[in-house]
Amino acid sequence: MSYYFKTTLNNVSFDEAIDKTVAALKTEGFGVLTEIDLKATFKKKLDADFYNYKILGACHPQFAYNALQAENKIGTMLPCNFIVQERETGTIEISGVDPMASMMSVENESLGAIAGEVRDKLKRVIESI
Repeated sequence: MSYYFKTTLNNVSFDEAIDKTVAALKTEGFGVLTEIDLKATFKKKLDADFYNYKILGACHPQFAYNALQAENKIGTMLPCNFIVQERETGTIEISGVDPMASMMSVENESLGAIAGEVRDKLKRVIESI
């Protein structure tokens, strides 16, 4: 079992790929709570050059609420992360976490149904980009 879903875009800018990802997440009811720019962070903190790489922390409020009702420590696995990276100029890879993979380590049967629904939504996000 892979721990992520992915797709690749060509002939779009990095910023356009971010916009497409955010729009696809919104369509499925997710909002982006956090955006971490690793390229800028590594430059600032390490004076190291890195390629375009952003982590988007996505949250679906209802599913997050339901998951926390079932397991109060599940917040350690929230939000659902998506990465947008450009390792080669003009080729953008977008990857999203598969929540079923991370939930396998939690011994709580009621989370399985929630994770399955979130998985379906996140897979649709990747497929629609």
